[in-house]
Amino acid sequence: MRAVSKFKHKPWPSLPLSRHGSHMATVAESPTLIEHFTQYCYQRDLPRAMTAMEAMQRRGLWADSVVYSELIKCCLARRAVQQGRLVHKHVFSNGRHPQTFLINILINMYVKFSLLEEAQQLFDEMPQRNVISWTTMISAYCRAKMNSKALEALVLMVREGVWPNSFTYSSVLRACEGLWDLKQLHCSIVKAGLESDVFVRSALIDVYSKLGDLWNAMGVFDEMVTGDSVVWSSIVGAFAQNSDGHEALDLFKRMKRAGFGAEEATLTSVLRACTVLALLELGRQVHVHAMKNGPDLILNNALLDMYCKCGSLEDANAVFTRMVEKDVISWSTMIAGLAQNGFSQEALKLFEEMKVSGTKPNYITVLGVLFACSHAGLLDEGWYYFQNMRQLFGVDPGREHYGCVIDLLGRAGKLDEAARLIQEMECDPDAVTWRTLLGACRVHRNVDLATQAAKQILKMDPDDAGTYILLSNLYAISQRWDDVAEVRKSMRARGITKEPGCSWIEVNKQIHAFIMGDDSHPQIDEINKQLSMLIDRLMGIGYVPDTNFVLQDLEGEQREASLQSHSERLAIVFGIMNLPKGTTVRVRKNLRICGDCHEFAKRVANLEQRTIVIRDPIRYHHFQDGECSCGDYW
Repeated sequence: MRAVSKFKHKPWPSLPLSRHGSHMATVAESPTLIEHFTQYCYQRDLPRAMTAMEAMQRRGLWADSVVYSELIKCCLARRAVQQGRLVHKHVFSNGRHPQTFLINILINMYVKFSLLEEAQQLFDEMPQRNVISWTTMISAYCRAKMNSKALEALVLMVREGVWPNSFTYSSVLRACEGLWDLKQLHCSIVKAGLESDVFVRSALIDVYSKLGDLWNAMGVFDEMVTGDSVVWSSIVGAFAQNSDGHEALDLFKRMKRAGFGAEEATLTSVLRACTVLALLELGRQVHVHAMKNGPDLILNNALLDMYCKCGSLEDANAVFTRMVEKDVISWSTMIAGLAQNGFSQEALKLFEEMKVSGTKPNYITVLGVLFACSHAGLLDEGWYYFQNMRQLFGVDPGREHYGCVIDLLGRAGKLDEAARLIQEMECDPDAVTWRTLLGACRVHRNVDLATQAAKQILKMDPDDAGTYILLSNLYAISQRWDDVAEVRKSMRARGITKEPGCSWIEVNKQIHAFIMGDDSHPQIDEINKQLSMLIDRLMGIGYVPDTNFVLQDLEGEQREASLQSHSERLAIVFGIMNLPKGTTVRVRKNLRICGDCHEFAKRVANLEQRTIVIRDPIRYHHFQDGECSCGDYW
């Protein structure tokens, strides 16, 4: 019966519907009917197979369980739910009890059709359940996010005397929502001797990292005796997802040295690490690896995100243009990337192209559009999209959307309207929302409203040094010295100190870090010398350092001398010294760029005829020809 592939397809003779006729005729027809049914099942001819099965049902005939398994595979491939149910009914008809093997396949069919209740009912009725039965249901619970049910099933499985295998554990590990459950399961895995299984080890690493326990994730990885690309991919992804880009990249290098090729999932994780660290050159190297694997939508989307967040819109646009397949993530990433980098008109133009393509905008798309409107100062357009996003795109406004509109109103100087919008939010404003208003108050020097916003932020995040410092600066600029003293007193009482400014720049595939007040860089003397000369040249053409940005500093920096030691200046000068003429200088900074350094970067970009890109936590700044893409609003 199973060696059915040797049969040539023959037309199946018409079968009489009447039950009349001799017993010998029925017996003679039966083998031919079952043989044809078997042939149709293996040939994935669903209509004929179902017709043959109905004829067998009328004659009280049944085929081998393996044949039915082929028919069920055919139902799955065609998404033929109703036909699958008919197969289920047939194999149980006339009081028959199919083999456990076949019942497991039926359960799996219902699971893949997302009919979990029907799968559960069939599972509950099984007279005997084996490890495949239990594992199928546990995996289904995990995919349905029924985590407690999955863990409960594991306990019942063991009580029934069925021992979990590697597939069971690699499935149920995903159900762990806390470290206690995970460590209990880890112990069970060790007792069962399955800790060296590739898929179990990979799942352990994934779940430990998801719960933020990178120490144990690394411990599981270090126990690996023989290498495996799946486990390497998991550990690289673990550190990338937890924003530890340096460790992720170090592990990727170790993986390559160990002789393992990088697949799409690994490359996506490495790109995420490059994105976090703004490592453009390394990201370009990963791009070369990605091209060897052929086109992949997820990988292309990761490349888009990396290039946008590294400030290289030329590279991002090149990837986007060449993409044969684009989904809503592709469009949204490019629109948001253009908007974040200050290319608002281009972002809005691309949004129109997206609508023409028929791709439906999602939450992130609308966010990018509002961000673009904010950067371009398009108050009416931004307000229109915000007010009508439900009707136009079916997207409910979230905190990020409100934040963009508050930023838009703040940029337009409509601070009272921005404050009123916060009060009218459908969701509770968080610290980020209030910081957006505080930033607008800083630009427009509205001290009273800034004080209200700062109070709200400090209720939610009492140790936010940035809020204290910004408020202190505003008070000092307004010469409210008693208020400055009160802010400083509050900071001392809470033990809050200003985080030192730090900037990073990539030169010749090496990362160079500059920290304010740290003279450890091997070229620091030459950097300071070149910086002094550059400032003298700038002052000769009208640059005047704005000491408002250090007058009130809580660490006692000395006015112009203090400004010279700001980390982004050191990084910019180092880049000019070491990068070929005309090459873009790209700097990443941990703190918001100060007003004087912003003016300095604009003038240097114009003087040196270079593009300078600075990515701080608030904005992407593209300095070119004496102007910045942020429009001097950040």
